[in-house]
Amino acid sequence: MTRNAHASSAESAPTRALATEAVHAGRDDLAELGLHAPPLDLSTTYPSRDARAEAARIDEFATTGVLPDGPPVYARLDNPTTARFETALARLEGADSAVAFASGMAALSAVLLARASQGLRHVVAVRPLYGCSDHLLNAGLLGTEVTWTDPAGVADAIRPDTGLVMVETPANPTLAEVDVRALAHSCGEVPLLVDNTFATPVLQRPAELGARIVLHSATKYLGGHGDVMGGVVACDEGFARTLRQVRFATGGVLHPLAGYLLLRGLSTLPVRVRAASETAAELVRRLAADPRVARVHYPRIGGAMIAFEVHGDPHDVIGAVRLVTPAVSLGSVDSLIQHPASISHRIVDPSDRRTGGIDDRLLRMSVGLEDVEDLWQDLDRALSAGPATGSRRPRDPERAGA
Repeated sequence: MTRNAHASSAESAPTRALATEAVHAGRDDLAELGLHAPPLDLSTTYPSRDARAEAARIDEFATTGVLPDGPPVYARLDNPTTARFETALARLEGADSAVAFASGMAALSAVLLARASQGLRHVVAVRPLYGCSDHLLNAGLLGTEVTWTDPAGVADAIRPDTGLVMVETPANPTLAEVDVRALAHSCGEVPLLVDNTFATPVLQRPAELGARIVLHSATKYLGGHGDVMGGVVACDEGFARTLRQVRFATGGVLHPLAGYLLLRGLSTLPVRVRAASETAAELVRRLAADPRVARVHYPRIGGAMIAFEVHGDPHDVIGAVRLVTPAVSLGSVDSLIQHPASISHRIVDPSDRRTGGIDDRLLRMSVGLEDVEDLWQDLDRALSAGPATGSRRPRDPERAGA
């Protein structure tokens, strides 16, 4: 795979169904290489006997961010295995390019630094966001300034130094949705970044709706097995060049073994997301009818993430599950549950959590590939655990709903 082919994969890619792309994107050259499985390149450096030519290639990259032709130079600049994952993700998202990082937060940090390097330090953001994303923006750790608003207020919040509008839809953890097309229109010339971690390109392709930057915590659904960490940004090639420069300078690179696992994860992404979504929809139906549950949150586009508020103590539920794993993260083949106010969004100020609709009794569940009856049996038992058992209240039809 040449570097240029990697950089502009979407331009020459044939039109194929998403399920087909998931299996074949990033692997199109394997047959001519005499291979069936993608190779794993663990090299940190690569030999070159022409130091002058190598220096010129590095200088060109440092100046432009354009990946050089020919053999790789150094793993912090590029890696052939990681490049395959980037090619595949760009194709799935319908973007020109993708740039992978060591984690989702490293990817977001690179975006903020890239915009700040152009003197655009102001960010307009819509809550809720993933807790660490919220903290990174609100604390100004990278020298950015944030204005929080609802989607209707985005246009009025934009300033001359605004470099980015950021939204997560469906949002973490409330699963609130935003009309991406309408929001992109409100942004005008300012790039809209959509965190697409929950939806994945299986359910939503923000680039087709006007978003110019699409962010993923690849640790979640893209990997899909709870054994790899990474982040990735899908965007146009111009912005990808700046992101590569930031990645090279800051060192937030994706390890090639992670790139290998993420490429493998993409091949089953549509199957996993659709199967888990079917189970999630059935659990939502049962939870919405349960008197122990005050409210159920589930997005219109579907998906494998659900959230629900309980009448009793949510910590009793967390402590009582046995099949579902009480743990942070999401998107794995096994089901996970956590209490956002204590874990993923603990770092967010309580008043800001409330502004974002994050109730203290809210539980967030990532539905895996287990049988729905086994999952329901575990949830049913957990909902009856602890002090909440003897004090059930009737279901409030005004509050419960999906």
